[in-house]
Amino acid sequence: MHENACRNGPIHHPDDTSEPDHLPPSRMASPVSQFEVDDIQDYRCGPGAPAVPPKVNPEPWRPFRTRIDFEVAELAHEAVLTHEQTDWFIKLIHCSRYTWDAALFKLTPFTKEEVVTFLFFHHSLWDWAVDLLQDPEVGPHFVFDAQQLSKFDGEKFVWHIHEPWTADAFWEYQSKIPSDAKPLVFILYADKAKLSSFSCAKGYPVVARCTNLPVAVCNGEGLGGGQVVGWLPIVKEDKKHSRKPAFVNFKNAVWHTSFLKLLACLAPLSRLGSSVKCWDDVVCTFYPIILILSADYEEQVMMALIRGLMGKFPCPVCLVPREELSKGLNAYQFRMSEDAKALHAQAQESTTLEAREQVLSSESLRDVDSAFDTMEHTNVYQTLSFDKLNFNDEGKFDHLWTELQKWITNSSRQAAVVIDALQVFFFFESFLCWRNLNHFNQVVSISFSDGMKYEDISKLIVFAAHNVFKRDLDSQAYLLLCCIQSYVEFNTYASLEVHTKDTIRDGRNTLLELTELMDIYIKDTADLSEKSWNFPKMHLSAHLFDDIEAKGVTQNYNMKPNEKMHGPLKDTYQDCTNFKNFAEQILQYNHDGLVAEYICSKMECLDAQNLGSLVVPDPSEITEFRFIKVSYESLVDWRISVDYLQCNPMFHGSPQYDCVILQAESGPIFAKLLLVFTCTVGDVAYPIALTLPYDQLVGTQLWKDKDFKFWRVKAKPRASAECFSVQSIICGCVLAEDSTRANKFLVVDMTDTDIFL
Repeated sequence: MHENACRNGPIHHPDDTSEPDHLPPSRMASPVSQFEVDDIQDYRCGPGAPAVPPKVNPEPWRPFRTRIDFEVAELAHEAVLTHEQTDWFIKLIHCSRYTWDAALFKLTPFTKEEVVTFLFFHHSLWDWAVDLLQDPEVGPHFVFDAQQLSKFDGEKFVWHIHEPWTADAFWEYQSKIPSDAKPLVFILYADKAKLSSFSCAKGYPVVARCTNLPVAVCNGEGLGGGQVVGWLPIVKEDKKHSRKPAFVNFKNAVWHTSFLKLLACLAPLSRLGSSVKCWDDVVCTFYPIILILSADYEEQVMMALIRGLMGKFPCPVCLVPREELSKGLNAYQFRMSEDAKALHAQAQESTTLEAREQVLSSESLRDVDSAFDTMEHTNVYQTLSFDKLNFNDEGKFDHLWTELQKWITNSSRQAAVVIDALQVFFFFESFLCWRNLNHFNQVVSISFSDGMKYEDISKLIVFAAHNVFKRDLDSQAYLLLCCIQSYVEFNTYASLEVHTKDTIRDGRNTLLELTELMDIYIKDTADLSEKSWNFPKMHLSAHLFDDIEAKGVTQNYNMKPNEKMHGPLKDTYQDCTNFKNFAEQILQYNHDGLVAEYICSKMECLDAQNLGSLVVPDPSEITEFRFIKVSYESLVDWRISVDYLQCNPMFHGSPQYDCVILQAESGPIFAKLLLVFTCTVGDVAYPIALTLPYDQLVGTQLWKDKDFKFWRVKAKPRASAECFSVQSIICGCVLAEDSTRANKFLVVDMTDTDIFL
């Protein structure tokens, strides 16, 4: 099955309009008649003196020989084990040590090397990947061939992309290696991590993922997920030399020399390939490639060896001039590794440092050799990827949010009261609890460092503030709200888990609309604004949809899964080290944890069916329910999604009656849940929802409804409540009451990507 499904599958380029040669003849002759709707084609994070702080005891477990000895004794004490039980327990630990030692040979250890005067720790990337390829639990999930996927919509097959192997770059790389070889594709992430609460200690992990694995595995935890494969040295700032070109170049040289050692195992194989006997005893030849680099802007500047904000061309992807960063969508020449090499060669021929600097500064390059140049078919500038969390939520929206806070503060005290206290409608303090959405008591005076909170504020702020600013009286603030609405729509397109040609086209159009609105706002407020809009994250949106077409959807290369690993690293630093040589200890602990994962994955799990069955009491004739789960087919990825809905007089201290979309006889309508119950007739229990429909005519459409793309609905009188079968519920939704119009509500269509579509 593995050999047929993954190794020898046909390859079809997304731009190839010819008929796939693997389809049956009947498909080629009559494309519509042979398929049904939803058919899938090819679908496979002393007093008066200052107090002297006590010295930290580096070995608090003494007189025990090691920390683990102390912890075993502590556990035996807390469990009140007898002497006999303690002896038995220790014997079992000694027995298990042999299993542990055996497992150590199964997984790749880390090595320590010196870079200039710094230590660099790293795993062999190749050996780590081979561990995965030979693991029978992970192996079957690998996909080695580029695929073109399409779904039949009733008339035609609709092309779509999600995983990297369904996008262009994977295809293009596979076409450059021998036809009987397979690409082994890596994602690398690097960023500094705070290991102590006051940022005194920092680490610099490099995380690797293998993008031949599906995103659910690749972005997951444990085997097959992200693994710390390197610990980069941190060059401390020197006040005498900080920000001087020579010192900055030195820091970049340390970074790339370290990375060169990390890539040393892959570089020759990227040209020659290497055979591996995989989990299924099939031998394959693999060519490794770095397809994706996941990093924030500051790290991308280091990876690309450009001069960042101080350079003429601050973008790591293209040659956009610094003064034009706010213009966004203008076409500029893309950076290429070959061009950078040629410019470095030209600079080497210069007779003076000044002339050499002039050559390199023409494209804002640093006088340092790139580690990525050793990798065949790797253009580092194309591997740098758009990070929605860093570039949008913590970048562009951070600027928009600061600007809106200024308008709210300057307009009146009442505006902030309306938005924060929400005396009339439920934003933000009274906003209902909705799954996967942060709840805020007030937001106007707060600045966050958490991009996910910024994302949730952006989804709701237009609905909260649309009655504060008037189109004719507060034109600039009103225009800013329009910009935010357009930004949220664009950000939602960036969040889609699956893209089609239509969603990419619509996303580009939304980005164009946002850029045009922002151009007007920037010009109108040029004399008022204290901030410059010429910052890189304003521009980087221009590369989003190119990245999607080349490398798949943004969840493949966003920083969330990698940043989530900072927490365990911090915990390891605080709980499992003696604060000396902590990099080595953290990596060893991390490696031991992976060994534990390896051992556990080999253990037979307990079958849930053997745990017995639940005893369900006989239902009465009428049984009320206050919580239901509604399953539905997602419009984004066509998989089953679940909404958690409340019909509860007291949920987290407040009543909550959620809204839904119902399938009525006349078509889909919006409604509010009032009561959910089952009614038993005979032996049959019928699930019923008493609802208040929101299907009244809303009247004339308002200007702001067009400007903010509001979908307005109107509730029927309470006496018009109707009963529907629970089976009629399509999905849940959020409606926001418009305080200026009785019984009228706005559909909050940005809570997730599915309700957006």
